[in-house]
Amino acid sequence: MASYETIRQRHVAYWAQIMPDQVRRLHMSKQQIRAERERRLRSLLALAALRSPWHRRRLSDVDLATATEDDLARIPPMTTDDLMAHWDEIVTDPRLSLAAVDRHVAGLTSDAYLLDEFHAVASGGSTGRRGVFAYGWNAWAAANAGFLRPMMWDRGVSPELAAAPGTAAMVAAQNPAHMTSALSQTFANPAIQLRSFPVTLPVADIVAGLNAYQPTLLIGYPTALAVLAGEARRGGLRISPLRIGTTSEPLRPETRRSLEREFGAPVANMYGTSEAGPVAVGCWRGPGMHLCDDLVIVEPVDSAGRAVAPGVLSDKVYLTPLTNPLLPLLRIELSDQVMVTGETCPCGSAHTVIADVQGRIEDIFTYQGGVTVHPHAYASVLRRDPGVTTYQVRQTAAGADISVTGSPADPAWIECALADQLRRLGLARPSVRITTVPELDRLASGKVRSFIPLQASTS
Repeated sequence: MASYETIRQRHVAYWAQIMPDQVRRLHMSKQQIRAERERRLRSLLALAALRSPWHRRRLSDVDLATATEDDLARIPPMTTDDLMAHWDEIVTDPRLSLAAVDRHVAGLTSDAYLLDEFHAVASGGSTGRRGVFAYGWNAWAAANAGFLRPMMWDRGVSPELAAAPGTAAMVAAQNPAHMTSALSQTFANPAIQLRSFPVTLPVADIVAGLNAYQPTLLIGYPTALAVLAGEARRGGLRISPLRIGTTSEPLRPETRRSLEREFGAPVANMYGTSEAGPVAVGCWRGPGMHLCDDLVIVEPVDSAGRAVAPGVLSDKVYLTPLTNPLLPLLRIELSDQVMVTGETCPCGSAHTVIADVQGRIEDIFTYQGGVTVHPHAYASVLRRDPGVTTYQVRQTAAGADISVTGSPADPAWIECALADQLRRLGLARPSVRITTVPELDRLASGKVRSFIPLQASTS
């Protein structure tokens, strides 16, 4: 049996092989993009109908040989609940099952392959609804390429970047069950000098590490980078990145302005999901993001599922990833709010431009003494337990009260693990309480707010 490193190096070589074409795709014409989407969609639908009993029933009214994007409206949307309830009927490789993938995710301590070929990630998102997703070999590499290709193109056409050290720092999740962390571990290679700073580290440690490293590119969760902008404003953080990238959370306008002001660098936002990998990426040449039109079909819709026009903010989106036939997700519904701008980007790309994505906002908790805790510190532990279906974390003065639905395997272990995490972050006597409930409290909109700061709890 080949070692993890041997397999990983083969994967890195494959990724390097496809990167030039992935960069080229950023500037395909509209006609080329549409032809590519149609070809990939027909292939995906045909495979789903052949190997997925659940999808076969859903596709009975679609002519697979002539299907176009217009035919997607004839396929009912699906939800994460649908995926988790029918996972074994959806996956197209009989070697995989939800039980096997769950065991793999629960046992992860670092990046690892499943059956020497696949990758699996878990996500709770802002709704707290746990989802488990599996990627094939080619799809995992394509996901990493989709996130990185704008950076590769930008470096190739920007003299100031070509003359600077190619050093990148990422302030994000370190949990191997999280896609951001797993991708960076799988495809780590000398061509990309990337140093990771777990978002759960104390802020002082992140600041010290960044001051010593001096990255040219700073990437991270908007909520984490907003804290670092404050450190730069106070003079503690002394770095001069040439580019800033934000990912995994909604980028608020005030956060974008703060980052640009404090670091004097343009900000490009990235919109990715565990369901589809890269969905949209910024390019540092203009506002908004380019949809990854060759990798995923994005349908912004209103609350009734009707398509919305450019300039109108959607209530949700339906995603159809085109590059991962292992786990076909045909029109999977997410609560993200997306607006197509109808504009073109100054970089010349023909990919659809959208505004920064709204929704799925998760707030940092601030405790007495200035101790800050990123939501991932909670989510990274909660999503490891396959028995936890949904969760809601309500901040308390000394820690958090957490409501979960489902059947957690060991609530006491979760409480201890989270208390240890908070203690490492500087909370003197942390207290965490897990309560199993039949359902979570919902907002008037019907949505669940997964992370509720103390001020919101008492208002």
